[in-house]
Amino acid sequence: MLRRLHGRGALFDTEPPGLAPRLVGLRPHHHIAAPLEHPRELPFVVLTAGRGLGKSVVLGELRAAYQRHTPVALIDCEDPQLVRGPETRPAQAWSPLAQALLVIAEQLAEPVTGARRIAFPRLMSGLIAVAAGGWGDADTERIRWEVQRMLLLNESGSWFTGFAARWAGRVASKAVAAAISDDPLVSAVIEATLEAMTERSSSSRQRRASTWYRTYPNAGDRAELGLRLLSDHFRAGGTSREHAERYLVRALLADLTDAYAGMRAHLQRLGRPLVLVDNAQGSPGRELIEQVLRDRAEGITDQVAFIAAVRGSGGQSSLRNAVRRDLRETVQHTRWTPGDTASSRALLVSLPPLSSDDTLHIVDAVCTGTAVPVPAELPPATHRLTCGNPLGIALVAESARQNLPQLPPTAPFGALLTAELALHEDREGQPAYRELLDRLVPADRLDELTVLAAAHDHDSACMLAASQLPDDFGPASVRALETRLVAEGLPAVPGQFVGDAFVRTLLLLRLHHRHADHGKWRDVHETLIQHYEGPEPSAARYRLHHELALGDTGSAVAYLRDTFHTLDTSTWLDTLLFIASAPYFHAHDAEGHDFVGGDHQRARIAFGHTDATQLPPDDVDAVLHLRVRRLLHAVWQLTDPLVLPDRRLCDRLRYELEQLSNDPRASNALLWQASQEWPEAALAGRPLRTPGDDEDATSDDRGRNRNDGGA
Repeated sequence: MLRRLHGRGALFDTEPPGLAPRLVGLRPHHHIAAPLEHPRELPFVVLTAGRGLGKSVVLGELRAAYQRHTPVALIDCEDPQLVRGPETRPAQAWSPLAQALLVIAEQLAEPVTGARRIAFPRLMSGLIAVAAGGWGDADTERIRWEVQRMLLLNESGSWFTGFAARWAGRVASKAVAAAISDDPLVSAVIEATLEAMTERSSSSRQRRASTWYRTYPNAGDRAELGLRLLSDHFRAGGTSREHAERYLVRALLADLTDAYAGMRAHLQRLGRPLVLVDNAQGSPGRELIEQVLRDRAEGITDQVAFIAAVRGSGGQSSLRNAVRRDLRETVQHTRWTPGDTASSRALLVSLPPLSSDDTLHIVDAVCTGTAVPVPAELPPATHRLTCGNPLGIALVAESARQNLPQLPPTAPFGALLTAELALHEDREGQPAYRELLDRLVPADRLDELTVLAAAHDHDSACMLAASQLPDDFGPASVRALETRLVAEGLPAVPGQFVGDAFVRTLLLLRLHHRHADHGKWRDVHETLIQHYEGPEPSAARYRLHHELALGDTGSAVAYLRDTFHTLDTSTWLDTLLFIASAPYFHAHDAEGHDFVGGDHQRARIAFGHTDATQLPPDDVDAVLHLRVRRLLHAVWQLTDPLVLPDRRLCDRLRYELEQLSNDPRASNALLWQASQEWPEAALAGRPLRTPGDDEDATSDDRGRNRNDGGA
């Protein structure tokens, strides 16, 4: 298992071989062959996951594992050089996909163990033909520089650098001369390029490459005409450009196929070439995936191992019929076979959240050597807070390493999120929760999501938008944001506008800290309290949830007390859990911490330390009233993701539930089962669940969908 990764052994393991070695045919970090799972046609692997689940880290580790052993290329589709072209290159002669192919080929060309550089003559000539369409008013030096960079794709030995420079000068001179005269510039450049290819070598491989564009549609078996048509189609834009780009992708793969052909290549090259594409949900990754899948479906084969990463679940139309697997299902085999459609040639592999054991190992590794002892409850609390999000775990652990020595012993776990976190020596730090939000939430919608995180559905989100957000953010914008969150991989959870519990906690923390007087925090919750006014039980739980968030516990205690004997016990426990999932950011002391005497305020109430000052209404069961009050505060604190679990409080929770189970009018079996399961779950950092609820869900799934608002 690689040192920097946890929970990703199904990709990298060697015994039995993981998914990567079975695709590439090499053991990671070794020049040793591994058995291929798909020796003839291999799937285009697409890793799917939301933000922070480690897609980029996985691709980086794959590059490190195979670099210098087999040709490897890694591109990030959000890299500025792939998003917009240089100012000197006209849009008609540049596209993200063409630039991506150039960058990929430059990386794949590098020599590896036992084999020299790979030449890309087909791609080189196609890219020069495309670039020439934008040289009408270019100066000689710019043309020379661009041509030399592309000519180097045809290099297979160090001596070629001088050759490329010499021929770049020739091509530039011909281009400038053609621009001055009435001669066709593109034709002059193509002619010079083909001359360079034939002069450089007389090998059969170069001859095949120089004539490859004869097969371009309507080229009439003339390579020069094929390249001219390619350039014309590219400049035309639209579907014509897509057609030209498809041939550029095909040229790259044909060059790779040629490099691996013959006995000599078979003896020298172990493993398949590996192309890694990060953030492929947008251009140019989306187009690259579509072009490769389409060609493979039409019988144009290649032996390149593609592994892309997309944000979200991979729901784009080009992947509609792809085979889907969880990473854990690919440990020994993928069970992938292509169907009749192009998208069936893809294999979508979702990256799951990390396990509690993975969290423990990461926290231990990061915090080793910390000046103060790390609380034993920190790893399970970190797992509960982050729901297994690798980025979240790593940054919370790093905040613990940096800040635990300075924090007072009584500081709550949530102080690690509000403390300054410095990740770069040349930049000032910022609160850890803001660092996380910068990476986990779309930056252009951070302010809107900060407010809408308190909402539970479309209607309540629209109510908040109308009262708390700018006028131009209406119901249509709310709907678009809902759709975007799902597309980016956040779970859709009934009862929560932001379904991911970790992201929701961070957003609510930002809402609370936006103003020193917490005015916006109060406005948002008061708006939702008004929205859920009414006697209906379905509305009551939401209203009481938000009242609790503002520190008003009286109505929640009264409702839970009065419905204890009237609601089904399972529904009553669900309601208790949902109400008690209210965020707890109020009641600060002079130092900003919620700390009264020897316990947190909620713990003091749960332990009965304030019972003597309580005066239950005359017409209610006083014992039940106080017991429900203690239980509510115990659950409220023990389910709070920003507080470390307290063993004494867990014992108190067990006691209160056991006492309630003695009531003959209640379902004592469910209450007693909760008294046994909830304290154990709280100590282990697992979410509390009503007994019998979601029996088929895994612990990780439950962690991601905790505290929903469903009935």
